[in-house]
Amino acid sequence: MMATKKATKTARKTAKSKATKADASGAKKATSSSKATAKATKKAPAKKKSSAKKTAKAASKTTKKTDGASEAPPKTGGGSAGEAARIMAEETPASLVTEQVELMLDSRRTVATKAARVVHEIVNEKPELLVSHVEKFARALTAKPKRVVQTAGDALPAIAKISPARVAKHLATLKDAFEPTLADGKDGLVRTFANLCTASVAYQKRLEPILTHALEGANGKTLLRWSEIVLPALKGEPHARARAVVEDRLDRIPRSIAQQIATNLGFKLRVRYR
Repeated sequence: MMATKKATKTARKTAKSKATKADASGAKKATSSSKATAKATKKAPAKKKSSAKKTAKAASKTTKKTDGASEAPPKTGGGSAGEAARIMAEETPASLVTEQVELMLDSRRTVATKAARVVHEIVNEKPELLVSHVEKFARALTAKPKRVVQTAGDALPAIAKISPARVAKHLATLKDAFEPTLADGKDGLVRTFANLCTASVAYQKRLEPILTHALEGANGKTLLRWSEIVLPALKGEPHARARAVVEDRLDRIPRSIAQQIATNLGFKLRVRYR
């Protein structure tokens, strides 16, 4: 009996000891887990701070780029358009404009063509800068480079709207240039003469013969275009005579174009035109 009791007590002590050790081990593990959680919690704000710093730097770079863009001067572009923009932006561009117009008449084709492109940009933007160069444009109509002729053909009608009297001073030269000039030059002269007639009926008498001549020799498409330019510009008897010339041409051009002209003039084609 005594031996049995001793064995029971010994077993109880051993069980208690094991339980104590197990609890201690569990406590250690819990403590370790809690420390790990605490470390993770501490590290998290650090990441947030790092992320916030990156965002701030990115915002700073963006602001600098934006500021730099706003401070950068506007670009005028390159080539003919850029050169023309630079000239027109000058406070006194007259001398630079004169230089380009004179270069249009240069014997070197490349130089003349390049200058013509620059001048054409000025024609489109500020034709008033070219008013004093009518005589040079009249000479340019018979130049060899096609680009030079095109520029002169567009410059003269624009100047005729702004200062018809300046253009009228050179009517003899302009009329003499009609035959030798290229198609673009002829078109520019017809528009120039029409603008003069629109400006004052006093020019009609001097210009009716050359305009009639132009209508008589035009092909179908050109006759359609020129009839829309010339007829509205003429008044009274000059208008009636020019219209008669156009109507007389309808049986000698393609029917589709003749029909368009007849519609513009307000009548139907006669049977013999079909």
